[in-house]
Amino acid sequence: MTTVVAPKQSERASGASARPLTYTFTSESVTEGHPDKVCDTIADSILDAYIALDKRSRVACEALAKSGVVVLAGEITSVDSLDHVTIAREAIAKIGYTDPAEAFNADTVNILQHISGQAWEIGRGVDPSTSKCGEQGAGDQGIMFGYASDETPELMPLPILLAHRLAQGLADDRRGGTYPWLRPDGKTQVSVVYENGEPTRVSDVLVSTQHARDAKPETIRAYVTGTLAPRVLGRWADAETRVLVNPTGSFAEGGPSADCGVTGRKIIVDSYGGYARHGGGAFSGKDPSKVDRSGAYFCRWAARQIVKHGLARRCEIQVAYAIGVAQPISVKVDAFGTGDERACAELARTFDFRPAAIIEQLDLLRPIYRQTTNYGHFGKPGLPWEA
Repeated sequence: MTTVVAPKQSERASGASARPLTYTFTSESVTEGHPDKVCDTIADSILDAYIALDKRSRVACEALAKSGVVVLAGEITSVDSLDHVTIAREAIAKIGYTDPAEAFNADTVNILQHISGQAWEIGRGVDPSTSKCGEQGAGDQGIMFGYASDETPELMPLPILLAHRLAQGLADDRRGGTYPWLRPDGKTQVSVVYENGEPTRVSDVLVSTQHARDAKPETIRAYVTGTLAPRVLGRWADAETRVLVNPTGSFAEGGPSADCGVTGRKIIVDSYGGYARHGGGAFSGKDPSKVDRSGAYFCRWAARQIVKHGLARRCEIQVAYAIGVAQPISVKVDAFGTGDERACAELARTFDFRPAAIIEQLDLLRPIYRQTTNYGHFGKPGLPWEA
């Protein structure tokens, strides 16, 4: 394994890492009723059920949802087979799709299954007793990223943090019953102005929320501008903050009844809102032997440690794996010129990035994944990589 120290900010040519002194950065989030998130929720619900049954379960489950159909596909190997249909229906009902007048509802949706066992070649490379490396190998090849920044107490970029809070606010208000015209589907977007690398204000907010057909646009706008946005944005908003609400004028048709959803299509929403890089691998539906989930979680944990130790104000870590091999191919640490790059790399070298070590340190063989599905896998309390 090699550990690479990134060049200092002053040594870099202009590129993706170098940002102007004043700029606006935008991130988006989605509610749990968004079609893609419905699929993520179903996949993680199935994963949790299998890990609760057998912590050694190997799960790579995905879903597609459209109109009155859900397609489950993937590979699952465990001590027994569970009732995927019931798990999926319960997940859909918890999200809020229970209206029998809609094509997509928990009771009548048709669920198709195309699930096989894990390929023996992959299992052989992951299992410590059969892997060539003599210990648990990575469940796939790939690159993973983790990021942390001191710009918020959660060590997250502000744009994605606020976008998540707006989206979760929509869900909380819908479930609370104060706004009975709210429906499960929704998207949010927040633009933050940065000056000298520090967030200073929110310039623009976009909220698109599904609603009952008889809800009036002025009612929806009054709720967003008078209640939701002020409650969430607080001091970050000012008199010049522009707020867009349902820009098309109406959003009565939503969820999988209107749009197709697929597992793993919201990976930027799941991570850092585009402010930091993503390796491309989805999280939901995968057990922790898949390093594109567990590796990304540990990279986030490691980046947090560097920032919490005061070695840098911002830190991004990249780790690369080969399938069936325990030790990562490389680990790269970048502090973006905000700290002692070599000290950051030295601390990173003390962390154990092998899959079995990650699983043990973060205690990942537990049914905790359903709570990660919505409103970001990072920056939320209660998750072991955020501890």
